[in-house]
Amino acid sequence: MTPNPSATRWRKSSRSNTGGNCVEIADSPGVIAIRDSKNPAGPVLTVTHDAWTAFMSALNQETLA
Repeated sequence: MTPNPSATRWRKSSRSNTGGNCVEIADSPGVIAIRDSKNPAGPVLTVTHDAWTAFMSALNQETLA
């Protein structure tokens, strides 16, 4: 399922810098949507909640290769 970007509540990390080099994420039914904060009308990447959880876990554990 592809979310409607204009009807989705997007957020970015509180750790984002002011340089604008950020991604935004949104919870949608069945998926997490990810987009470039500098291009909100651009493409949206979607991943399952399980894939997002695994990705965030790997980031937190610093196990990404």
